[in-house]
Amino acid sequence: MNRQILFAGVMVLGVALLAGISSLLFWQPGAIASEVVALEEVMPIHPDVLRWGYLAAALATMVGSVAAAYAVATIGAAAVGALAEKPELFGRLVILVGLAEGIAIYGLIISVLILNRLG
Repeated sequence: MNRQILFAGVMVLGVALLAGISSLLFWQPGAIASEVVALEEVMPIHPDVLRWGYLAAALATMVGSVAAAYAVATIGAAAVGALAEKPELFGRLVILVGLAEGIAIYGLIISVLILNRLG
């Protein structure tokens, strides 16, 4: 039980740190000033739309990856327990872990779709 609490605390701390650093870079007006000038010449999309689009793509990938990590951790622990009792269940359990990995791929596909729409 203590390992699960430690893992959850490290995950929350890591996500909070990543969110804090990205928000500082994201909202700092001078951080993307040169890119805004270059993008206005090439694309008619407003810079604020680009900013929110990039944030949405990053959040889709991040949420999908964190959800997949949690799903694989819980399913993997249960799979190891089931394999200890019945080793012939290996093929079925690998499929379940693979389905949990699919969550991260779905988040990545959504972020690629968002980025294709922006550019």
